[in-house]
Amino acid sequence: MQADYVNPIFKAANDVFNSMLQLEVSRGDLETNDNLVSTKEANISIGVTGDLNGSILFSFPEDMVLDIVEGMSGMEMKEIDTFVTSAMGELANIICGNALTTLNENNYNCDIVPPQVLIGKGQTVAMSTEQVLTINLETDIGEFDLNISIS
Repeated sequence: MQADYVNPIFKAANDVFNSMLQLEVSRGDLETNDNLVSTKEANISIGVTGDLNGSILFSFPEDMVLDIVEGMSGMEMKEIDTFVTSAMGELANIICGNALTTLNENNYNCDIVPPQVLIGKGQTVAMSTEQVLTINLETDIGEFDLNISIS
């Protein structure tokens, strides 16, 4: 995994969380995995095509997802429903779109595919490459994982 395409994804996540939710994102632990089993309830996958191929998976705990969507919509959220999953898919779309804009500026011709939202812990998630880089990200409202599988 190369820093020249991992860093724009982290920066985009931080920028979007900061501008939309007034939250700073800081990096926690990094690890690589051969396979990925989700330990969090809400998982949003975005495919990447073009010069770089693979996928980006955001994994959030339920309470954080509800807080995020409440912050985005101004409405109290009590459960992960279709509105919440749609909002989280859009959040992931915005982050990845911003990251790919930076990558395109750095001569990587890439595009994204629509998000897929998976709800539930313990799901094995098939990623696009043999190794997945997992970055634990921390905010004032909780921690989430950014899983990058791009080559």
